[in-house]
Amino acid sequence: MEILHEDDGQKGKFYILENGHQAAEMTYTWAGTDRIIIDHTAVDPVLRGKNAGKQMVMKSVEFARQKGIKIIPLCPFANSVFQKSPEIRDVL
Repeated sequence: MEILHEDDGQKGKFYILENGHQAAEMTYTWAGTDRIIIDHTAVDPVLRGKNAGKQMVMKSVEFARQKGIKIIPLCPFANSVFQKSPEIRDVL
């Protein structure tokens, strides 16, 4: 499953297309130049049980590491992934 990314410098999202339509998304807002706030995650039923949400969180961690920024996971789902995965807490 391919995770796509869009960022306009103020807001952004990681998302997954399934059969031509957006089946999952995780949105964020920039907080200054060195942090993003993950504020929402949604996954269509067609992708449930396929770890789509976690994969988007992991993609955001990869993005944060590449950019040298931190993540504030306000979204309850994203926050739960961080709580369960100590290996990604370096970007908190």
